[in-house]
Amino acid sequence: MAKDSTLPAAVGLSVDEKALVEQARAGDMGAFSRLVGKYQERIVNTCWRVCGNKDDAEDLAQEAILKALEAIGSFQQRAAFYTWLFRIAVNVSIAHRRKAARAPKLALHAGDGEWGGDHQAARLVGHASREVTDPLARLSAREVERKLAEGLEQLDDDHRAVIVLRDIEGFDYRQIGEILDLPAGTVRSRIHRARLELKEYLRPLVE
Repeated sequence: MAKDSTLPAAVGLSVDEKALVEQARAGDMGAFSRLVGKYQERIVNTCWRVCGNKDDAEDLAQEAILKALEAIGSFQQRAAFYTWLFRIAVNVSIAHRRKAARAPKLALHAGDGEWGGDHQAARLVGHASREVTDPLARLSAREVERKLAEGLEQLDDDHRAVIVLRDIEGFDYRQIGEILDLPAGTVRSRIHRARLELKEYLRPLVE
């Protein structure tokens, strides 16, 4: 299935999505599958980044989708379906992370072992240190990945979630607020604080 990298910008449901939701609420599994299929790869990626363990991401994504299926009848349709679905995925991933007995290890490369086309590590370093023109030019991918993993592991769940949604997944502040059920001001302040914390861990890379 091709990755849908663009998420809806409008608040609320589109006409087509609303129709699919209504069909899914009536028990149409095909309609539900079409809804989920638009975002499934993004859900897996979000679960991976939030929980910090790639091996668990597929299972967590499936758990989130099953929870959405079970609760589709209660979906009020006041916000976009993806907002509701990503909220479930983030909550499932945070709960899993809190229950994990071992410290998860986070890799920031794509699933095939190569860096993703959106240069996630480069974007994270750039946000953490705006004053550096090209902090990655003299560093290996492995070194950047290791330091980012260490830095992200030190963030609390709230800060980790907003960084993943903003600097890795590319959601805007309004979308993050809808997903996490937070005011825009709270989203901005959490992102600011999280980037400051990351900057401290990344300082050796950017000075």
